[in-house]
Amino acid sequence: MKVRVDEDKCVAAGQCVALAPDVFDQRDIDGVVFLLDEHPPPDQFDNVRRAAAACPALAIGFEEEAT
Repeated sequence: MKVRVDEDKCVAAGQCVALAPDVFDQRDIDGVVFLLDEHPPPDQFDNVRRAAAACPALAIGFEEEAT
């Protein structure tokens, strides 16, 4: 899986960090999301999917990569 975020869309709601704290974090200055791990391990895939679905700004995307 490859994860991407669109910082311009982010509204700093924090849902991604709550659902996948090993993959996402927020900048201290404005709360905008940033990636901790662009290629998370398989045990984080469901968390990333939930975070992307919960994002109110649709700022999170991902691509499933062939194994």
